[in-house]
Amino acid sequence: MKIGKSYNLWGWVFISLALIALTLFILYPIIYSLYLSTFSTRGFLKTFVGFGNYKRLFQDRNFLLSLKNISIIFVVQIPIMLFLALIYAFLLNDPKLKFKGFFRTALFLPAVTSLVAYTILFKMMFSTDGLVNNILLAIGIIKQPIRWLLDPFWAKVTLIIAMTWRWTGYNMMFYLAGLQNIPNEIYEAAEIDGANRRVQFFKITIPLLKPIILFTTIMSTIGTLQLFDEPMNLAAGVVTGSSVGPGNSLLTPSVYIYNVCFKYVPNFGYASAISYVIVLIAAILSLIQFKVVGERR
Repeated sequence: MKIGKSYNLWGWVFISLALIALTLFILYPIIYSLYLSTFSTRGFLKTFVGFGNYKRLFQDRNFLLSLKNISIIFVVQIPIMLFLALIYAFLLNDPKLKFKGFFRTALFLPAVTSLVAYTILFKMMFSTDGLVNNILLAIGIIKQPIRWLLDPFWAKVTLIIAMTWRWTGYNMMFYLAGLQNIPNEIYEAAEIDGANRRVQFFKITIPLLKPIILFTTIMSTIGTLQLFDEPMNLAAGVVTGSSVGPGNSLLTPSVYIYNVCFKYVPNFGYASAISYVIVLIAAILSLIQFKVVGERR
């Protein structure tokens, strides 16, 4: 009994620092930010407004615009990215393919590049006189340069292309790991039954990868709702004033939270309310995805 109590005591001693750090840097900020969301703050002055900050959100044009922008990115970018990741994983899982290591590394490499570096690179490539326009003009696809970062529509297209380039290989690795856990005998049996690669992909691969597809979908949803670095860097210096991209076309909830906290007159209470609304949206979308995918496994 004494030895058991001694082990138990030392166990708490060893994890105490981690528990203290968890409390100070995670639990306390979560609880305090929820409390703070019921106040309107101006510097050190706080005015209790109850649910006033949450009611204000429904009349805030910038917040509603940020939700619209992120919804477009969510609906367009995530399906394209995950579908490409599935295709790449399926092709790279072929045992007959040569140089698989090279292709896997090349596709995964964007995921480990610096967020700031790659967005600046895309900003240079998609400028009016950048590499992309020069190539398109040279091969005759366009007759005049596209205003990639100066037009609201093309600015979103640029952002979607950049995000797809970076995160497709990252999600591909999850699918590739899942594919390698599927017994080859299943595919061999399908070939004997006359199933081609397309049928195998839709009838075998996708059903068996549903848990991983659910995971990547939820993680991509949360990541998209937290989108910050890409729009901030792509929009930097492109337009004047407080607009994030042309016509605020690259304004996302996370960028708006940053602006409310540090760029405009600081109102940490209102920013906290925005943050909790985004958390609620992420939770609802995750539950929907669990219902659509999870219960059909």
